[in-house]
Formats: sequence, C-alpha cells, structure tokens
Amino acid sequence: MLHADVKLDTLGYFCPMPIIMTLKKIKELKLGQVLEVVSDDEGIKKDMPAWCDTTGHQMVGLEEEQTKAGTVYKAFVKKTK
Repeated sequence: MLHADVKLDTLGYFCPMPIIMTLKKIKELKLGQVLEVVSDDEGIKKDMPAWCDTTGHQMVGLEEEQTKAGTVYKAFVKKTK
C-alpha cells in the first residue's frame, strides 16, 4: 500500500475532470509530497501517467480496488517541481 500526504476524491467525474482537479490540487502541495487521486474512471490508468510525463511530476503507483459500486482506481503522484 502506497502512502499519500493528500487525498483527492474524483469519484463520479470522467476525463478530463480528474486531471483538471489534479492540476489544481497538486499546486497546493509542497515539493516531494504525494497526492492520491481516487477515481472510478478507468481512463485514469492511461491519462495520469501521460499527464505526469507532460508536467514532470512522478507517477509513483496505481492501485485498483473492487467495491460494491465497481472498480476504484488510486493514482499516486509525487510533486517534483
């Protein structure tokens, strides 16, 4: 299980909203802190690593969890700049 300093709930939102919400939230973090983005949009599996490559932040992991409502994805992004 990965550790996060801050959690961002984007459940119910679909692309591009989780990425837009991540962009806003990561600005509030200090360098080196990890943001956990919780999403039920499967697109986050491709979108978040691509966004990290584009912006220079580090994707440190992705977890999937099965719930009664469906699959929940947890993307962990480290602020690097």
